[in-house]
Amino acid sequence: MNRQGVFPDVKVLPWSSKGLVNRLRSIAWAKRHQGKVNHITGDVHFLAIGLVRSKTILTVLDLEMLKRLKGWKRFIIKLFWFEIPFRYCKVVTVISDATKQEILRLIRTRPPRIEVIPCVVDKQFQPMPRKFNQNCPRILQIGSGHNKNIERLVAALEGMNVHLHIVGRLSASLERCLQSHKIQYSNAVGLTSSEILLAYQNSDILSFVSTEEGFGMPILEAQWVERPVVTSNCSSMPEVAGDGAVLVDPYDITSIRNGFQRLIADDKFRNELVAKGRQNRARFSIESVAAQYIALYQSLHHRG
Repeated sequence: MNRQGVFPDVKVLPWSSKGLVNRLRSIAWAKRHQGKVNHITGDVHFLAIGLVRSKTILTVLDLEMLKRLKGWKRFIIKLFWFEIPFRYCKVVTVISDATKQEILRLIRTRPPRIEVIPCVVDKQFQPMPRKFNQNCPRILQIGSGHNKNIERLVAALEGMNVHLHIVGRLSASLERCLQSHKIQYSNAVGLTSSEILLAYQNSDILSFVSTEEGFGMPILEAQWVERPVVTSNCSSMPEVAGDGAVLVDPYDITSIRNGFQRLIADDKFRNELVAKGRQNRARFSIESVAAQYIALYQSLHHRG
């Protein structure tokens, strides 16, 4: 028991979320094992169907799964992962206002209440001072998916004396892009959590110029390690970064290039950004986020 009187009891489904039979069994199992307040996390939104509506919270991280599908698959996901579950829960929590606005725009069934409660950074991310390598900065790029915008990033860095370290699997087209623009780069996949932390510590700048993100955890991870950040001026990224990042237009190669050039050339500006990132990360502390969830749990419990 914690000092707020909340008794957490984590339940893990005995079946994977694959196939109609497993999902129906999971709904029945959740109904038998529900508590005084139920909080659904993970890719099992449909569990809400078996739970008491007035005592159920559903967390939605993003709508990427819905947006990348088409046709009947999109219809099924939209109906059984969003529209129907929303009818069976009292509160939906999202990790950013950008995700909230997407729900309001794309989902017909509106939940009665949407609350923005952000993510927290793993405690292993702590300040790690490093002398900035102005001659050849090491730029860390986390992720290599289509939304990470690496092609425009690479074009923006062409001719600059930098080293780009990409964490994430590179497609053949991305490798050709890196080679054609003559970018110094390295690549790593399948890193452990400690290896990812080391990648941050060995970097001079974090690049996160995605076209779209549900949240943008690498921004906060870099701010905790105290590295300057270049990120996008759209989606959830300005919301997460606060004043602690250079904001650029991810669709404009010149804007991306100018952001990196200013950050590399201006010591005072770079140090100010790190200081602002230090202030911004306090909004996402474990204590702050836990307090928001505890208040939510208590509000549903006390409604009787």
